[in-house]
Amino acid sequence: MEHRRSFPDVLAGGIFVLIGGAFVVGSLGYELGTPLRMGPGAFPLLVGALVAALGLAIVVKGLVAGEMIAFGTIPWRAVAVITLALMFFGFTVRGLGFVPTSAVTALLTTLASKHVRPLTAVVVAAGLTVASTLIFVVGLQLRIPLWGPWLGF
Repeated sequence: MEHRRSFPDVLAGGIFVLIGGAFVVGSLGYELGTPLRMGPGAFPLLVGALVAALGLAIVVKGLVAGEMIAFGTIPWRAVAVITLALMFFGFTVRGLGFVPTSAVTALLTTLASKHVRPLTAVVVAAGLTVASTLIFVVGLQLRIPLWGPWLGF
């Protein structure tokens, strides 16, 4: 019986394990709390452990029952636009505020695809901005200003 190994699965799984492990290690610097009263380190610890476990499962699958998949061309436009959007969010969220930064980030990531029409991108960006504002600012009560000082509000 021949075992085929999938290098992309092993590589991707290894990256998941590294990222999950980094979150686990980083979360240990915060208070974990108790199961009924979780501290700020509990969520990153749980998410990191889940990501690492998922990565380990992908590595095992790649080693045991891998499928050889030919890679197509790399969508460099999408990679560049999404990287730019994430950097934009990180550098401007305090200055512009959560709402405009989320809107621009969502619009940029939506436009990363060649197949999305501009009107669709605007509608998706508006929906994502409203949803993320309701989830993070209203629901989770993150202390991020909706409108930042760069806009004069």
